[in-house]
Amino acid sequence: MDLWILWLAVAGVLLISEIAFQWVWTLCLAIGCIVAMIGAICDASLLMQVVYLSASAVVAYILLIPVLNKWQENARNKNRSKARTGMDALLGRVAVVTDEIRPGRLGRARIDGDYWQVRMPGGKEVVRRGEEVVVTGYDSIILDVEIRH
Repeated sequence: MDLWILWLAVAGVLLISEIAFQWVWTLCLAIGCIVAMIGAICDASLLMQVVYLSASAVVAYILLIPVLNKWQENARNKNRSKARTGMDALLGRVAVVTDEIRPGRLGRARIDGDYWQVRMPGGKEVVRRGEEVVVTGYDSIILDVEIRH
């Protein structure tokens, strides 16, 4: 059996384990096995194939870690807004005013069938029934809103 077939088989096993366990080092070793396989096809000695494997796995690790960290950070930031729960989940939501909001007084608004007491901090105008507002904050169970533009 040719040695390049062995390198290809080991790379395949490492890629399968990478898919299953998501360990970065298995991906880097699989890349190293592919490079060693190329060395075997080019009739390099076994010692040189191991050197190719080692060097390319280290280089792959050095190059891939920053890319994968950035990718993971972007995914985390993207999902951060989806992970809000409780009152924080209302931030940025659009509500329909059901009882008008007057300056310095509370009104009421509906979000997804739930009715909330709302106020407009610093608002100097009356928000009429049926207008849409956006939730900007909260204090206990009273929502702070602003007119939707």
